[in-house]
Amino acid sequence: MTAADPAAATDEVLNQVPPLADYDAFACDPVLPAAVAAFGAGWASERLHEAGRVVASTHVQELARLANRFTPELRTHDRFGNRIDEIAFHPAWHELMGLAIGQETHALAWNRPGPGAQVARAALQYLWYGTESGICCPISMTYAAIPILKSDPARWADWGGLISSNRYDPRQIAAGAKTGATVGTAMTEKQGGSDLRQTQTVAHANGDGTWSLTGHKWFFSVPHSDVFLTLARTAEGISCFVVPGWLPDGSRNGVAIQRLKDKCGNRSNASSEVEFRGAIGHMIGEPGRGLRTGLAMNQGSRLDIAAASAGLMRQAVAQAAHHAQHRRAFQKALIDQPIMQNVLADLTIEAEAATWLALRLFAALDRQGESESERLLARIGAPIAKYWVAKRAPAVVVEALECIGGNGFIEEHPMARLYREAPLNSIWEGSGNVICLDLLRSLAREPDSLDALRDELRAASGADRRYDARLAALDAELGDLSRNEGQARRLVEQLALMLQASLLLRHAPANVADAFIASRLEGGWSGHFGALPASADAAALARRAVPLPS
Repeated sequence: MTAADPAAATDEVLNQVPPLADYDAFACDPVLPAAVAAFGAGWASERLHEAGRVVASTHVQELARLANRFTPELRTHDRFGNRIDEIAFHPAWHELMGLAIGQETHALAWNRPGPGAQVARAALQYLWYGTESGICCPISMTYAAIPILKSDPARWADWGGLISSNRYDPRQIAAGAKTGATVGTAMTEKQGGSDLRQTQTVAHANGDGTWSLTGHKWFFSVPHSDVFLTLARTAEGISCFVVPGWLPDGSRNGVAIQRLKDKCGNRSNASSEVEFRGAIGHMIGEPGRGLRTGLAMNQGSRLDIAAASAGLMRQAVAQAAHHAQHRRAFQKALIDQPIMQNVLADLTIEAEAATWLALRLFAALDRQGESESERLLARIGAPIAKYWVAKRAPAVVVEALECIGGNGFIEEHPMARLYREAPLNSIWEGSGNVICLDLLRSLAREPDSLDALRDELRAASGADRRYDARLAALDAELGDLSRNEGQARRLVEQLALMLQASLLLRHAPANVADAFIASRLEGGWSGHFGALPASADAAALARRAVPLPS
């Protein structure tokens, strides 16, 4: 073709943004390295840099695309008509699982206990979730189940070595022949949803220490798990059981998968409806106290959701800032347009506040053995962080997608996956109302937890007069709000914002903390983005979000 050929002119591509890939997502995060260091996990920096390079690589991004493009398939029978109840995955899923488990994303805190261990593992979850959220479901459930299984020496002897292993084994076979295992949960049923007291599955003692379970589960995520925790009724009430997916002879353990859920997001991960047809398991915890056992697992799961949602926010903001840095309109880069600077700056402080809140509570988990106030803060903080960070994630993702425009609303762009994923964490492990009511129950059950919250908030007293005024107002309201179910969401929102402001005042750059307090605490905040006051250093904050400065 010649330069004058019309086809040559139409083939020229101008002003398009290069893919955000092949960089160190940990090093280029504006807050994660600082939070990791502040909360005692600096020793894990090398591991986190490695994870950051892996999750941001072109190769892993392509694996994530493939795992979501070619979704899991249910195979109920083999070609001879034998019932097998297996899930077939694209090879990309297994490679992603192998990479994440190889970095101990599921078990680092338990395999290497010590200062900052929980924070370091949460940072791995944060990094992986922004790239491929589906694999983080079995990883998070395995992480949260480990302390439950450790509480029973016999069950830990059966499973501890396998679920702590960093050698992922994709085979759906008896666990005794595997190099590693993952844990799932099967709790909710059709008639009850979040109200687990409505559990209808029943368990009958077999006389040899095992139980046979019969019933159905409406949401069983990761039905190919090697072992799972579930609830069933006994004579004493609802109890918790540990059930292997396969029997020692290699046959399925009475788990009949009815169908896979056709979810709007999290599509690489298999979620299912199942029937238990005499599934054999062992009771864990006290008879009739299964809900308490399940709630003990929920604390870890809920905090993991907060870290994951913060990671999702960061990925969305990074994509938006990267786009704005490279895309030009009206003779300027988008990131140099004052109105876009305000939007990006607002998104940046939202994502940073979410990260500080999530990792502070993982730090409380690290310290709970030596401090009662840290134990109480971790317990009361889990529903606060889970509710608020998961609730804010969809708003962040939608605004970030709008920054990118139509290019972000197509399946080839990673924003499409983030958009579909964003609402999920507000549903998993308890929807918003359930989480807020759990906070009220926790305050009533452990009144000293309110003092632990106050101590955390007062740690930033004197740093900002606007913060001090808002803290005094909240302190006066706390008693009434904590006794009023109808005000539970208002209470959780206020506590979350104040905890975030307290952390930013103590740890973040002054312009980040100032913009957060001016917009979120001084009144008139709509929850939308791009309305920071003129006093905010929007240009600098917007640039702070760019992962790869030019």
